[in-house]
Amino acid sequence: MKYMLLIYGNDETWDTLHAEGIDQVLDQHRVLSDELKANGELVDGIGLTTANARVVKVHDGVAAVTDGPFTEAKEVLAGYYIVDCSLERATEIAARLPEARYSPIEIREFTDPMES
Repeated sequence: MKYMLLIYGNDETWDTLHAEGIDQVLDQHRVLSDELKANGELVDGIGLTTANARVVKVHDGVAAVTDGPFTEAKEVLAGYYIVDCSLERATEIAARLPEARYSPIEIREFTDPMES
């Protein structure tokens, strides 16, 4: 089964991770990515930036566009992994992400496009 691990955070999360040493955080992601690739579990994954982010809402057929990734949430989506494994393994992987100590990691199962 495929799962998307959604990594959330906010300014406090990033400040803390930078204070701990952002290179160490990035190294943890590299080690985990390499392990998942070697196990055949990694489908995709990447960090996201807030640069050039926009929010689009349509009201009465007209698109309203605002700058920034911020919707009504405290945290923003900072990155993701797509893994092909069991739910238990996806949960284990999510717990190993350095951001999980400070912000939520959401696990979402992919729908089966053949089911309706």
